[in-house]
Amino acid sequence: MNKSLLLFFFVLLLSGSGFSQEKEESPKKEQPQPKEVDSLSQNMEGEGITFEEVSKKKEINPLAPSKAAFYSAILPGLGQIYNKRYWKAPIVWGAIGTGIYVYSYNNTQYRSARNAYKRRLAGFTDDQYYDLNGDGSGPDVSDEALEEAQENSQSDRDLSLVITIALYALNIIDANVDSHLKQYNVDDNLAIDFNPYLDINPLTNKPNYGMAMVIKF
Repeated sequence: MNKSLLLFFFVLLLSGSGFSQEKEESPKKEQPQPKEVDSLSQNMEGEGITFEEVSKKKEINPLAPSKAAFYSAILPGLGQIYNKRYWKAPIVWGAIGTGIYVYSYNNTQYRSARNAYKRRLAGFTDDQYYDLNGDGSGPDVSDEALEEAQENSQSDRDLSLVITIALYALNIIDANVDSHLKQYNVDDNLAIDFNPYLDINPLTNKPNYGMAMVIKF
């Protein structure tokens, strides 16, 4: 009696599972998905990963630093704009523009003093520094003063040229280095952490304390 009841319930269970399986296997109208997405989702589901957990890391462009340096060499500040450091471009323009202005100003003063000094040596008294106050007597600026002004202007001109060239080179270096640093991997997964360490010695059955260095990738 008990065996027949068990057999009856077992047959019922099999028929119920078969019926539910037929209902589950009944064709459902689903929207077609690309094969690549379907296979990717199957692989990810097999690994227990959802789409929300996957994030594509930013690709590294090895030519970006060279491009930034090249643009800054063509036009100072252009490499900074290429790196999207827009606030640096006015600083570069202001620094190099100031250097060019100082060089031009000192070069003009040097040429003016040099021409006047050369005319004095030639015996002329019609240069712009001879009668500054217009009283008809002179010279108001001596030959020694003109020579000294010429040397000082030349020294300042050369110094401003060196500084301007240095600022131009610094502009190129800044664009190149900044582009390198922008692509530097600072992901949270790349870190070194120190955690407390506790372990039981299997021989002495005593705890061992310490610090463990954990490298995260």
